[in-house]
Amino acid sequence: MSESLHVVCPHCAAVNRIPSTKLGDAPHCGQCKQPLFTGEPLELGSASFDRHLTRNDLPVVVDFWAPWCGPCRMMAPTFHQAAIDLEPYARLAKVNTEAEPQLAARFNIRSIPTLAIFSGGREIARQSGVLDLNTLKRWIEPHLRRP
Repeated sequence: MSESLHVVCPHCAAVNRIPSTKLGDAPHCGQCKQPLFTGEPLELGSASFDRHLTRNDLPVVVDFWAPWCGPCRMMAPTFHQAAIDLEPYARLAKVNTEAEPQLAARFNIRSIPTLAIFSGGREIARQSGVLDLNTLKRWIEPHLRRP
């Protein structure tokens, strides 16, 4: 029998239980019927941050960034491509530190871009600075939830 994973819907924030062997089958939310994986980094704010980090059984990779930050803008297409490549085995999300300064302070973000991987609501890895796609994926790969 396959393990079931909890996946938070990026549209309505409902928690869905998905058999791990069905993650790659383009699952939809049981509540809003939207796709659970969009190939897009999810924008998180203080209202949605904790739910996505604590209720997802998938690792959540967060890009702490700001719109005025040149390196952040330079890395945005790379992070987007990583979301396309790594879903549905990880959730990639972004936090705008200018709009959400309390989240930046809570996680002691001192420079941007800063990437953090969360599992079970706890930070398990952190990397600051711009990464190319291969380096980013190599950094995330050991934490993926593959069936």
